[in-house]
Amino acid sequence: MLPISIDPKMVCIGLIGAGEGLKRREAMLAASGVDPLRVSVENSDAALQSLSILFVAGLEGEAAQRLAGRARSLGVLVNVEDRPELSDFHLPAVTRRGALLLTVSTGGRAPGLARLLREWLDERFGPEWDERLKTLGGARAAWRAEGVAPDEISRRTSDLVEKKGWLA
Repeated sequence: MLPISIDPKMVCIGLIGAGEGLKRREAMLAASGVDPLRVSVENSDAALQSLSILFVAGLEGEAAQRLAGRARSLGVLVNVEDRPELSDFHLPAVTRRGALLLTVSTGGRAPGLARLLREWLDERFGPEWDERLKTLGGARAAWRAEGVAPDEISRRTSDLVEKKGWLA
């Protein structure tokens, strides 16, 4: 597995589906700051050509398989909900605290464990981490403006986190 984070402003992301699956994917994408291009089964070819990534959710097996194949043939990365054999990538379990994003993946081998670990992270990383990240981001920006070397910034970050007792 290759863990990456994608800036949704840099790629065109599409969504197609139905029912509860579609609602779950819409909510997940919205939480990630993504306003996906809505794709309909009837006119999917034109829309697919403009996409980098397509999420498919709540479609029956044959329709999902056909759509995933078509998108992939156009060079679009595809995620079909609950169908890893049709997907180019999968989504990790996520804990989000503002810009802080903590993810857990088991490579699809044990989704229940990923969920348990995400819940564990949820308990330990509360809403205060959004403000902590802002504090660290401001300090980093000031250090960079002063011309502090990257390895020194890393050391200062560690020192600040330790001084504040944030990981104790």
